[in-house]
Amino acid sequence: MALLEARQVTKRFGGLVAVDKVDFAIEPGMIASLIGPNGAGKTTFFNCITGFYRPEEGEILFDGVNIAGLRPDLITAARIARTFQNIRLFSNMTALENVMVGEHPRMKAGLLGAILHDPATRAEEKRVAKRARELLEFVGLRGRDDQLAKNLSYGDQRRLEIARALATEPKLLLLDEPTAGMNPGETSAMVGFIRRLRDELGLTILLIEHQMKVVMTISDRVSVLDFGVKISEGTPGEVQKNPRVREAYLGKEYGQEAA
Repeated sequence: MALLEARQVTKRFGGLVAVDKVDFAIEPGMIASLIGPNGAGKTTFFNCITGFYRPEEGEILFDGVNIAGLRPDLITAARIARTFQNIRLFSNMTALENVMVGEHPRMKAGLLGAILHDPATRAEEKRVAKRARELLEFVGLRGRDDQLAKNLSYGDQRRLEIARALATEPKLLLLDEPTAGMNPGETSAMVGFIRRLRDELGLTILLIEHQMKVVMTISDRVSVLDFGVKISEGTPGEVQKNPRVREAYLGKEYGQEAA
């Protein structure tokens, strides 16, 4: 049974159809990649899954429940988390504080508890801080608790953003270009880290990625969008040989050669 299943999802912006009747499914424990040329609709599709956009048509089922059109906070509470193509951290907050923010959907203390700061609220704050430190260590940021997010290196900011996503306790993690801007060494380390997320934490992972070496190395299945339409899906090897995929990336003449 699919953990996430999109059925005929369509998103329009005026006369532009950014996502056109896309069917997609990902099973528990899978690492899947969504690829395509710039403007293919990949991030728009992510935004439909995570509640930033409401699709005009179709269903998005997560654990069998239709989440299409729900607010982002409700989708996070349902245990879907994401990162962004352009890193979105609280730059003037510490690494520890950024991760603690991610734990908010799982906290029980309400406004009254925050005001009174009763023993139950204090105990929860200690638990949340302890868990945040554990996540910082897991992503390789041990000892960076008190550093401001803006003072971390680019690669460490990527890892911090993932730690914050992990703090929401997701079942499904969406990574939008996790290796963007990284050098080869950082990219290789990130590939190994994504595997750890699946193997050690049991996460199901869907990523948008432009580096084909990363996609072909890490993915169990690859789906390809072009002008909002899914044009191919299969194993990395199958997709790589598809003439329509080659045409979308390299031009019509290359697609004809592959055929």
